[in-house]
Amino acid sequence: MHLFSFPELQSQLGLQVHEKVTYAGRMKAKQADLRRKLREGLEEEDTAQQGGEESRLAELQNTPAWRAALIKVFHLPRNKSVTCMWCLLPLQENPELYFRDPRQLLELLTELEEQNLSLIQNSRETEDAQEEFRQVMDYNRKKMEVETNQLTQQIDIMTHTIQRERERAAELELRARLFNFGKYKSDDQEGMFDSLGVKVEEVYRGCVGDSEANLSTLQMLKAIESRLDELLENVEIVPKERLVLAERAKEKERRFRLRDEKMHQDKQHQEERLKRALERAQADVKKTTGKKLMARSQRPARKLKTSQVYDISDKEKEEQLYFFT
Repeated sequence: MHLFSFPELQSQLGLQVHEKVTYAGRMKAKQADLRRKLREGLEEEDTAQQGGEESRLAELQNTPAWRAALIKVFHLPRNKSVTCMWCLLPLQENPELYFRDPRQLLELLTELEEQNLSLIQNSRETEDAQEEFRQVMDYNRKKMEVETNQLTQQIDIMTHTIQRERERAAELELRARLFNFGKYKSDDQEGMFDSLGVKVEEVYRGCVGDSEANLSTLQMLKAIESRLDELLENVEIVPKERLVLAERAKEKERRFRLRDEKMHQDKQHQEERLKRALERAQADVKKTTGKKLMARSQRPARKLKTSQVYDISDKEKEEQLYFFT
């Protein structure tokens, strides 16, 4: 099926409307021409009836065909003039009439009117279809504009996200280069890798669960990432109330964990402080010999005397201006 574009379809609809209007105009012109011919025929017939018999006979007598017909019919001598009124019979040919019955004209006019009405109805239907098509096109255009704006916004968001990820990748690459350049020793690197592996395994057990297979750190990270994507997809299905309750429970658990960690750190600091105090108490006392060194004393700063300046209020200034000027 061939699909037309909007300009082509609009031009075709315009041509159809133009053809129908042109055909209606031709039918109206044909009706007017028939009415004019009928009116002229009636006028000519009235004019012919108003003429006298003498004028018609005189005209007929002057024609050679009329005289030859009379001589042939009545066997008259060729040199004798035709003066008998009774023998002057009208020999006019009966003209062929287009309409033999007035009802034929009425039927033709009725048929033309029906055709005109059908053309007008078709024209209106075409205009209605064109208007409906225009409304559909406007709706589709507005819908496409909204979708285009949404897609443009999504493209901008994805572009910014890609830019941030590239910056993060560049930062990680720089850190990896610094790590490989010997900033950390081999023993430190091994220890850091081991600690990271332990943390990843702990997160893996908390998210995925215990695994009988001996997975590497990279495989555990992939499993954690897959589990995270699955949970993010299921978040949209979970009811909002249940999600809010879960978030509150996790927030409460996080606060408790932070409080326990802080208490544990404070306890460690207190133990270290007590340990240092005990070490200082058990340490040997160092006897000082000689005079204790003192820092050089600074000379007292000189204070500059400033002249007392009495500020005069605005009211006093106005009084002085009023009384002394």
